[in-house]
Amino acid sequence: MKLKMKTIEDYVELVYNIQKKKKRVQTNDVAFALNINPASVTEIFQKLSNEGYIDYEKYSGVKLTGKGKKIAVRTKNKHDTLKKFLVILGVSEEIADEDACKIEHSVNQETMEILRKFVEFARIEDGCSRWLDHFKYFDETGKYIKCSPRNEKNCPIHSK
Repeated sequence: MKLKMKTIEDYVELVYNIQKKKKRVQTNDVAFALNINPASVTEIFQKLSNEGYIDYEKYSGVKLTGKGKKIAVRTKNKHDTLKKFLVILGVSEEIADEDACKIEHSVNQETMEILRKFVEFARIEDGCSRWLDHFKYFDETGKYIKCSPRNEKNCPIHSK
C-alpha cells in the first residue's frame, strides 16, 4: 500500500530537519519527535525506502535520497512561508507553527507563490507598513480607521 503524500511530506520534512544535526536519522529520533512507537517508525521507513524517498539500513538509520530531499525542502519552504504569514497577521509563533503544518499539505501552489511574495513584501516594507498597523489596530479593537500621510496627526496609530 502506497503512503499518502501528507505522510511522505511529514516524515521527509522531519528527517530533513533532524538530518541537519546528524548524518543519519535513527528510528528513535523520529519516534521521540512524534511521540509514537519506534516500531511504527520502522514500518514507515521501510515504505519510504521502497518508494525511493530515503535510504534505509536497519540499525544504521536513514538519510534522504535526492527525491526525498526535494520534497522535504519544498515542504519546509511552504511551512516556513505559511508560518511567517500567520505571524505577520498576529498569530502566536506556536499556533502559527501548528497551523502551518496542517495547511502546507493542502494549499495550492499558486496560492503559495502569492503568499511567498506577500511575506517577502511585508518583510521589505517592515518600516513602512501603515496598512499592517491599521490591520493590527482593527484586529485589537474591531475599529477601522482611515488616515493618510496628510492627516497623520489625527490618526490614533501614527500620531503617537
